Amino acid sequence: MALLELRQASLSLGAGPLLDHADLVLERGERVGLLGRNGAGKSTLLRVLDGALELDEGAVEVTPGCVVARLEQEVPDGAGVTVGGHLAGSLEGLGLDDWEREARLEREAARFELPLERPLEELSAGMKRRVLLGAALIREPDLLLLDEPTNHLELGAIAQLEELLVHGRTALLFVTHDRAFLQRVATRIVDLDRGTLRSYACDYATYLERKAAELAAEEKQNAEFDKFLAQEEVWIRKGIQARRTRNMGRVRRLEQLREERASRRDVVGRARASVQEAERSGSLVLRTKGLGFRYDPAGPDLVHGLDLEVRRGDRLGIVGPNGAGKSTLVRLLLGELEPTAGEVREGTRLEVARFDQLSASLDPRRSVGENVSGGSDQITVGGQDRHIISYLADFLFTPDQVRGGIEHLSGGERNRVQLARILARPCNLLVLDEPTNDLDLETLELLEEVLGDYQGTLLLISHDRAFLENVVTSILAPDPSGPAGTWAEHLGGYEAWAAREAARAQA
Repeated sequence: MALLELRQASLSLGAGPLLDHADLVLERGERVGLLGRNGAGKSTLLRVLDGALELDEGAVEVTPGCVVARLEQEVPDGAGVTVGGHLAGSLEGLGLDDWEREARLEREAARFELPLERPLEELSAGMKRRVLLGAALIREPDLLLLDEPTNHLELGAIAQLEELLVHGRTALLFVTHDRAFLQRVATRIVDLDRGTLRSYACDYATYLERKAAELAAEEKQNAEFDKFLAQEEVWIRKGIQARRTRNMGRVRRLEQLREERASRRDVVGRARASVQEAERSGSLVLRTKGLGFRYDPAGPDLVHGLDLEVRRGDRLGIVGPNGAGKSTLVRLLLGELEPTAGEVREGTRLEVARFDQLSASLDPRRSVGENVSGGSDQITVGGQDRHIISYLADFLFTPDQVRGGIEHLSGGERNRVQLARILARPCNLLVLDEPTNDLDLETLELLEEVLGDYQGTLLLISHDRAFLENVVTSILAPDPSGPAGTWAEHLGGYEAWAAREAARAQA
């Protein structure tokens, strides 16, 4: 039984149409992964389906009595609102009595370990994400619309959310960059490509094979069309005598071919990038001895007695629960915080480039191009001067976007701006703090390729299991067998570390 139907939907917000006479049917109980490039309109589509945004043409029909809830992509600042108050606000309009309201509040607080009395603004990004998930699920929706639900969540919380969604009865339409989450949860894939929605009744891995075959067939068909059009253009330009006797039906067909070619929306090119490597650092990059840190002199350690050695070429993945101190640890290693115990020794000839969580380093007062180049029309990449518009075209930004402001970009596009900026800077120590949040899957895979070719040293904070497995050679994680703030390094990728942790938990 259909819960929701989108019919002949068209919507434009600026440049080309985000939806171009698109159709979609969502059935009860299915779990649909919505894929598409950054800026394709995925978040916009979710807003259309829950009634927050009106279509230019077409209609959205929701089955009477169907409760729809949507998880916002942006984490709210929550000024002046408690966690309990935010959750209670999500129950407005459901007609619940006081007993039922309290029961639902207690259920979500227990499920996501939420402090109901704490102000929302005091919470970490990961805890705010838990609050938003609780606010969506507290409505007990028939259809749940999730926009990047794993952003800012720790690995344990992601696994918990997977179990909840896979074994629940709620129908889902969700956007995610997390390939492991997508493969586990989705029972169907819907692809938003150039304004059209295409459905694939399969899992993510099978979708990749089918999509690649379709794009190859489309490329071949377009090449044949363009070849035929070029032949017809040669014919129409023949001499005066030939034009006197030309077939007018053929002329009209050529005009139709021209119109068809002009209206065709080609596949957007693939982004291109590489890390600009500086002079090699010394063999020793970082060394800590007895490193310790706490914000509150009376509080627990976030880092306790850490002895760590990072050598040139190491690829260290840093994982742990929200609040464990991952970002704090990186700031200690980079000398941005003074340790409360022990010491950090830096190696020689270090050139650091850093990608920070939540895009805090982007200046909203400057254009996209100015954020990357520092204000110049030129940028030096690999020893070569390039125009900023040409360089950012490699990251799939149009000239209008390059000249425009940051506020007009999606979350994934903002992350691409940051990547463009740090990849243009020569470095031999690359520090990435949650770089995959909001990225489309193609850009994420591009970043994996870039890091695979990078010869320098990498420090990576991430909750993306597939990304960690494909990129790092060791894992630094909290050690539950030691005092608070104890960290331990484990050689190998994410899967090896997770297997060891699972075995230890069962022992």
